[in-house]
Amino acid sequence: MKSKTWLLSLMLPYWRQILLALILSALTITSHIGLMATSAYLLARAALHPPILDLMVTIVGVRFFGLSRVVCRYFERYVSHDVTFRILSQIRVKFYQGIEPLAPARLLNFRSGDMLSRIVADVEIQQNFFLRVFAPPFVALLVLFGYGFFLARFDVRFSFILAACFLIAGLGIPWGIKALSQGVGRQLIALKAELNTQVADSLLGITELVAYGQVQAHLDKIQRTDKKMVDQQRRIAWLSALASALMGMIANLGLWLVLVLGILLVEKGKLSGVNLGMLALGTFSSFEALFPLALVPYHLEQNRAATDRLLELIEAEPAVKNRETPSPQPKGLDFSFQEVCFRYNQGEPWALNHLSFRIPEQGKVAIVGPSGAGKTSVVNLLLRFWEYDEGRIDLGGHSIREYTQEDTRSFIGVVTQRTHLFNATIRENLLLVKPEGTDEELIQASKQAKLHEFILSLPQGYDSYVGEGGFKLSGGQRQRLAIARVLLKNAPILILDEAMAGLDPLTEREVMDEVYHLMAGRTTLVITHRLKGLETMDEILVLDRGQIVERGKHEELLRQKGLYRQLWETETVSC
Repeated sequence: MKSKTWLLSLMLPYWRQILLALILSALTITSHIGLMATSAYLLARAALHPPILDLMVTIVGVRFFGLSRVVCRYFERYVSHDVTFRILSQIRVKFYQGIEPLAPARLLNFRSGDMLSRIVADVEIQQNFFLRVFAPPFVALLVLFGYGFFLARFDVRFSFILAACFLIAGLGIPWGIKALSQGVGRQLIALKAELNTQVADSLLGITELVAYGQVQAHLDKIQRTDKKMVDQQRRIAWLSALASALMGMIANLGLWLVLVLGILLVEKGKLSGVNLGMLALGTFSSFEALFPLALVPYHLEQNRAATDRLLELIEAEPAVKNRETPSPQPKGLDFSFQEVCFRYNQGEPWALNHLSFRIPEQGKVAIVGPSGAGKTSVVNLLLRFWEYDEGRIDLGGHSIREYTQEDTRSFIGVVTQRTHLFNATIRENLLLVKPEGTDEELIQASKQAKLHEFILSLPQGYDSYVGEGGFKLSGGQRQRLAIARVLLKNAPILILDEAMAGLDPLTEREVMDEVYHLMAGRTTLVITHRLKGLETMDEILVLDRGQIVERGKHEELLRQKGLYRQLWETETVSC
């Protein structure tokens, strides 16, 4: 969808408010014209020393136009900004709705700083479309026809002068500014995105930059980008000043042309001299409608560049699509892989190559293997983050593709190596999985995860903030919080993906005891590099290059003296 068409479709539901805003804007400028024209007429009449009662209507007119300009401007701003903010709200919602199905598969190629720039800066730029691109030409036309009709009552040549000056100022100057500012709008959008990305990277990686002495190098890079952006902004400021000067020149030219023609008509007795100043100053004031037109091409280019960046994600095809039919009712809580083949990108090696295994209901299976063997790919397919290329994955007796992504994930609780905690309270982080959870359920889940006593020791208890990424908590506490989440969700299928990685031996032993308690009564898949504690597994699958090379129980695999035995000996030596 083209950017202009997309934005117009968002504006269409608010056409009444938009029409009202255009009328109010035209009335504001009309009031300005009326104020200047009646003031000039009042001065001209007063110079003839007429009776004061003859000036009363004109005096009231001056007051009326002065007040109406303020009132119309206020309501015009109110209505136009109300429409703009409603449209921005829609864009933000549509952007999030667009990127949510893309996570994580389609978002891996985008940097976090660039994503932030799109949802903040690129969305904010959309406010210019109505205020600085769409509305000004319509308002200028309304003023041209309205005031042109007024001038024609005195002499049609006044209307021709107004139309000619409007044509030059409204089309000629914007065309010239467009030629001079070609590409500046898109460059500014790109530079802002790059600057936001670099700043975000520096904040996220500040520890590494300091540790390796790269702070100044990274700062220089940010300064170079900032200088390029300032140069472009300076260019736009220069063009804006040029446009204002040219607009002022055309406005003064229109005033003088009307004044000269008016003098000739006064000399011929075809126009009252009292009206001369009124017509000239009214013409000059009408050019208020044209000043925003000069930078319309620049704002339009910038707006289109930002919209294209938004639509790039909103219209992107997700890696996994839901079927339109309702999800079936699962027949049990087992799942199986049957000759599954999967790779992340075309031309890359297979992450999973004809992988087949089954985990019965309430069964416990572990998958081990060296890095890059395809262990995490199994989780990605089960959670429907990616779509497999060949084979079949069944859940509860039905193909996993027959379920919606939401329904599939509702059956599964996951404890990963990196538990993401939001910069919120412990309560809010727990309620992420069950917003309607009660305090009793939170306490019960925390007790089972051996976290309740620690929470009570905090000053605000469950309302204590965990900090950005949970930095106020230790690694073990973060993992316990992840376990409490899964307990609160009470999902029948449990996946542990390197849940113990990064923990010290004592903490690992404590968390592992809690994890074994968590497995009770659930279909469990454990993915790990650590082989200690796998003696209780019903079956262990050893993966290498996306294929199962060994399978069996712990003791059986040790006796085979294969890859599992090598991994076990390596772990034992390292300990």
